[in-house]
Amino acid sequence: MQPNSGASVFRWLWTAKGVSVVTLRLSYLNEMPDLYYLPGSSPCRAVLMVAEAVGVQLNLKLLDLMAGEHRTPEFTRLNLQRSIPTLVDGGTVLCESRAILLYLCDRYAREDIRYPKDVLHRAAVHQRLFFDACVLYPRFTEFYHPQVFGGAPADEGKRRAFERAVTLLDTFLGECEFVAGPTMTVADISIFATMATACALRFPVASYANVARWYDQMLATCPAAKQNVDGAQQFLTYK
Repeated sequence: MQPNSGASVFRWLWTAKGVSVVTLRLSYLNEMPDLYYLPGSSPCRAVLMVAEAVGVQLNLKLLDLMAGEHRTPEFTRLNLQRSIPTLVDGGTVLCESRAILLYLCDRYAREDIRYPKDVLHRAAVHQRLFFDACVLYPRFTEFYHPQVFGGAPADEGKRRAFERAVTLLDTFLGECEFVAGPTMTVADISIFATMATACALRFPVASYANVARWYDQMLATCPAAKQNVDGAQQFLTYK
């Protein structure tokens, strides 16, 4: 049998108690998953941090969006959205950073601390992830991207919208140590990536006491925190 990417091979082992089945997960040609990324991208850095947290090595493939490398026919065949991050793990191709985060936890994590299996705790993690995806990060991009990429003046209405989103985050963090409960989860890591870029752009995080306390804790304890902060600084160089 020729091994296919993502396939499972079953070996029957005869033991004193009978037949047992061992499932061997085979990665495609024993290669690490590929991650198409850009260091300054908050969603890409979230994937890098979660990969570090669950102990999976990634084969990093730099994709220069400013040079249009995401528009090539080769990458378009891989990801019709032409977006980063894009993960290729054997025959599995995933885009959308938060989907990738959850996949890495389900696929590679030995423990469920970053993505708890308890239904209620997991629901809280999902809510905060979707808050980042649908509220916090979009408000961030709407305010900052025109300034960084287009040289536009700051839009005060969009500034206030982002500030309201951070105020919501501050309220969440007034209720618990981390964004979805007493322990750091993938939701914290995703939001940490967003806020690191905001801090690189001199957003006054110190004005939000709960966010500032949490941010300092993430700096001290999150896997690959320095890589996140260094990547956020690279965002400032993109034009």
